[in-house]
Amino acid sequence: MSWAEQRRADRAAAAEQARLDADAASERRIRERESLAEQSRRDEQARTQQRQAERAERQARRDAKRAALRNWAAAHTVDLLIYPAVLIAFLMAGPSMAAYGATVYGSALGWLLPGISELLMLAFAVAVLIARRTDPARPVGMLQAGVWVFAALSAGLNFLHGLDKGWSAGVVMAIVAVSGIVAHQLTLATPPRPAAERAAARIARREARKVAKVRRAAVRHAVAEINADGTARLVYTPGRYVLTGRRGRRLEAAIVPGLPVDQDPAEVADWDTALADLLAGEQPAGTADRDAGADESPLFRGSSVDTLDRDADQPKSSPDRARIGGRVGRSIEQLRAELRAAIEANPHAVDPSSAESIRKTLRCSPRRARQLRDEHRGGRK
Repeated sequence: MSWAEQRRADRAAAAEQARLDADAASERRIRERESLAEQSRRDEQARTQQRQAERAERQARRDAKRAALRNWAAAHTVDLLIYPAVLIAFLMAGPSMAAYGATVYGSALGWLLPGISELLMLAFAVAVLIARRTDPARPVGMLQAGVWVFAALSAGLNFLHGLDKGWSAGVVMAIVAVSGIVAHQLTLATPPRPAAERAAARIARREARKVAKVRRAAVRHAVAEINADGTARLVYTPGRYVLTGRRGRRLEAAIVPGLPVDQDPAEVADWDTALADLLAGEQPAGTADRDAGADESPLFRGSSVDTLDRDADQPKSSPDRARIGGRVGRSIEQLRAELRAAIEANPHAVDPSSAESIRKTLRCSPRRARQLRDEHRGGRK
């Protein structure tokens, strides 16, 4: 190959390389533009999705607010009907009372009269509503009394104001002044409750009143226990009781059907001993009463049946209850001392040979009275 041919070949190769480089550069620019276009498209799509998500979120919030508003309106339909009426009544009665106050007081201070005649009534009404919604068990009797007192005051002032134009005007102004509050109290302040809930509330109130009466009666019957340091406390007699007396101020022990009856073990043993003596043919201590006293029952004459006490010595009892009261918890030594003191003070006031007389004088149990009687006769058990 000659030099000229070599030169032509080199130029052809250089031209081909230049063409290839140009093609590569063109393809690179095309890819760059395509990449930029794709990135722009993705960015626009992301922005579109973001706008759609924000729009959907705003719509969801609006829907939630509308749903909450509808639910609130459905739950407070009565509020939406009553409060506008209360506002209308205030707007009609307030300026009228302000003008009336300015006329009565003769100064601008009279314009404050609606604060007494209208606002106090409204304040008590709202206080009743808040108290019942925050604490249903809270008593609101005084708040309701305030509502009706200031409602009567408002009606009276408006009636006097309208009376200048005639009776009909006075009645209309009085009714308008209190109509809103009356409707508010009847509908919102005292919401209706189911019959079962009202019945349960009545039973609970009666139960609370009875428990309070029983506790007061228990305090009256309680015994004071004084310690060595001078402090005192009340000691109660446990058991089952009912209220008796004209005003239900006394407690009496009661027997409840189906429940066990508490018995004094010592007294049961005493009766068992007497019964064993009867069965053994021995003369019990109580049979000696048949030879004493002028009030002997005819049943004792000619009878082969032994009894523990005479009729006069047997305590009166009721079929299902016994009265409680008096001193309790005294030992036999204390009862002996009290019996001796009673005999020394007035020998005719107590008959130591009669268990019933001892029981009534000392206010002790029949078992203790019989024991004291037997000890007095020299037949201590």
